[in-house]
Amino acid sequence: MKTKAVRYVARTLASFVLLKAGTAVAIDQFRTPAISVIPVEWRAALDQFRAEISAAPAVAADFTFATQRHLRPLGPRSMPAFVQLNAATSAIFPGINRSPVPVLLPFDVAGWLNAGGNRMTFGVARYQADFRSTDFFDAGPSGYDAVFSLEPGAGDGLPQRTFARPIEVQITGSQLIYDIADPPGGMGEPVKALSAQYPDLRRFIREGYVRYAFTRFGVPYVVSIQCLDSVPRPRRLACREAYPVAERFLRALRIAGGQPSQPRGNILAGFAERPPNYASDFTYRPVGDILARSGPRGQIGNADLTSYSQIRFPLDAPAFIHSQSFGRRQSGDSSDRPSGLYPWRDNFCEARSFNVGQCAGGHGHQGQDLRAGACPAPSDSSNSCDPKQQPVFAVRDGILIRARQQQAATLQVNTLTEHIRFRYMHMNPASMDADGVLNGRVVAEGEKIGVVSNYLDHPNGTSRHLHFDVQVFTRDGWIWVNPYITLVSAYERLIRGRGREIGPLIAASPIAARTQQDDAIRLDPQEGREN
Repeated sequence: MKTKAVRYVARTLASFVLLKAGTAVAIDQFRTPAISVIPVEWRAALDQFRAEISAAPAVAADFTFATQRHLRPLGPRSMPAFVQLNAATSAIFPGINRSPVPVLLPFDVAGWLNAGGNRMTFGVARYQADFRSTDFFDAGPSGYDAVFSLEPGAGDGLPQRTFARPIEVQITGSQLIYDIADPPGGMGEPVKALSAQYPDLRRFIREGYVRYAFTRFGVPYVVSIQCLDSVPRPRRLACREAYPVAERFLRALRIAGGQPSQPRGNILAGFAERPPNYASDFTYRPVGDILARSGPRGQIGNADLTSYSQIRFPLDAPAFIHSQSFGRRQSGDSSDRPSGLYPWRDNFCEARSFNVGQCAGGHGHQGQDLRAGACPAPSDSSNSCDPKQQPVFAVRDGILIRARQQQAATLQVNTLTEHIRFRYMHMNPASMDADGVLNGRVVAEGEKIGVVSNYLDHPNGTSRHLHFDVQVFTRDGWIWVNPYITLVSAYERLIRGRGREIGPLIAASPIAARTQQDDAIRLDPQEGREN
């Protein structure tokens, strides 16, 4: 009881914030994230591009490398070589000039331009280290993201692989870095074979990806491949199989574009917008208050009070956040309502096999499970609600990342103040393919992008619900953060009423934690993979 009392007091004290020196004010607010804006060393980038393009002297003569030093601050006119480069490569990478950081891609600009630079005449893959034409490319005010694929058997000198599908390689360069508490951040091992090209390169496996993080021109870049940290399997790429593919990609990186932008300051944390009046019925349990014994080895949840973005809630109201894996087992816990009632309950750090650095045990669910409310009782013939066709909406204006046949779709937002991703899971892959929910599609906030369904790797692979998660960019790449408060805040705006938090979050005592560890629920393989 003493431990519980201490933790309760700690939580109570956390509900106060110092607004002025010596003044403590009680608040009922959610935080917005703090984001650092990285200054870019554009003159170093210009020197590297000049060195790269010198491999084709006839091409280099067409570029103007004299910098306009009298122009302050840096802008497009100060470095005409980048304006010329963007004009040349935008035919393959549309909008490349929007990136405020140098765009590094596995693309031999000098060789391509020397051969004529005609996409229709010359196959692009021969200038991309055998990676096929880009699956996804998006540049915006905060940086750029791209996805390339290597077909099975492509690439001279690579070891024979058992994996039978194209291997997707992602790269992100960002001027925005989210300042999150990240206990496993900054880890990794050097890659000796690439140390001359990338002196600070780190390789590490995190949250289902092998990642290669490095800094160039002051900017953080991360190359990653989704993989399984195990022995090779026919349908799952092993991370060790991914190493040579990622390193081939890194060796081929060249400057393909980008443009200096006006300098800007860091984005300070603040308070999220919330309705002033309370809703009549919306209640929720505290963030981090997951079901007892649902966390890995009895760990509690992640009490993150950050609303990471002001989004449109992904479903219509009413909707409910509850465990889809543990709630029905623990029928004695009357505080959970798996059938779809308030209060909501956090499930971000429930036991799964996924690595989640934000959870105390290092593993978790990655996101939140949302259930749509039941269709209202028909009042007239105009009621067209179908319980199996409840819509899923784009939470922001953004661009979609999704290949055909994938059951997950990711919505990316790239603005002056945000570089963030929202992932939706368990919608019908065939329907998404037919509806054009595919790489590069631009959607508007509130636009329907699917319906709530029950797909995992196959129909009826999970309960009928929507898995929703949030990823933010850090020096370790895209990191899953707890979307619970983001969703609470969005729902309040949707229903135009503030929710009421039900019950304090009191962590388990060390003795209780050991008991929970001894009695931890063992998930079967299906439940361990479910999102």
